[in-house]
Amino acid sequence: MSNKPNILIVGAGAIGSFYGAILKKAGCSVSTVLRSEYDAVNANGITISSPLGDLSYRPDHVYREDDTPITEPDYLILCVKVLPGVDRAALVKPWIGSNTRLVLIENGLDIERELADAYPDNPVISCLAFIAASRTAPGVVEHKAYGKLVMGRYPKGIDDNCRELSQLFIDGGIKIDLTEQVVGERWRKCLWNTPFNPLSVIANGADTKTILDTEGGEDLIRAMIREVMDVAAAEGYPMDDKVIEQNIEGTRKMPPYKNSMALDYLNGRPIEREAVLGNVVAIATRHGIQVPHLNTVLVTLKMRAALEGRD
Repeated sequence: MSNKPNILIVGAGAIGSFYGAILKKAGCSVSTVLRSEYDAVNANGITISSPLGDLSYRPDHVYREDDTPITEPDYLILCVKVLPGVDRAALVKPWIGSNTRLVLIENGLDIERELADAYPDNPVISCLAFIAASRTAPGVVEHKAYGKLVMGRYPKGIDDNCRELSQLFIDGGIKIDLTEQVVGERWRKCLWNTPFNPLSVIANGADTKTILDTEGGEDLIRAMIREVMDVAAAEGYPMDDKVIEQNIEGTRKMPPYKNSMALDYLNGRPIEREAVLGNVVAIATRHGIQVPHLNTVLVTLKMRAALEGRD
């Protein structure tokens, strides 16, 4: 029997499946909780093509949402999208034990509080994924590039749970950056996500090159990043002005890229509007900070959602 931790992935889409594969490679027992893909994964396991090689694996247990866990997990990794109407605290409740560490690999800002409040006795580890991966069929994932996680204890610090989990990911073959200030790192990731993701939806799924090359596009991105920085500074996470150009230059070096929000929109799936943009505007309002570009984009997205019957 392995003395490695038991891992349970709740929300084993492209991201959850990939990080489950890495932990499986590190020798952990990895199980999944699935809804629509239960039959496919139960029959065939999870197939992952990757520059790292074939990462396909068969989970140790494949659960439906209303099943009972065979053992309580040491680490419960939550990878569901942060959407209105999705009660993430209720989602993990059947699976979380008294000694379970709760790990969030999710996008957005101010997304940990709900779970930390619901489970005050369970350590919360917050992670930001820097990865290009997509699901191409039920139980089938294409990992294109990257895979690094930035990880820290919520609300701050690095503890032994972070160190143990990070070492497992490293053993499985990916890079981990541990951070004392994971909330600050979320703000840093918002500098890119908060402008590019919502604009791609307003522009009917535009890729990064289209957004930046359109007349006025780069200036609009620059203004939105500046507004995110103003809000981050008010929250106690000031950043150097040079990060604006770093984000733009880094994006120009990438091949034209349709981000996850654009793909969700184009495929008729709900988008993480509030987690990525709405929460930033709400925090700005709390501080009395004017964010006219962010607010215009948020209101326009709401109009679009109302028109299309998506809200």
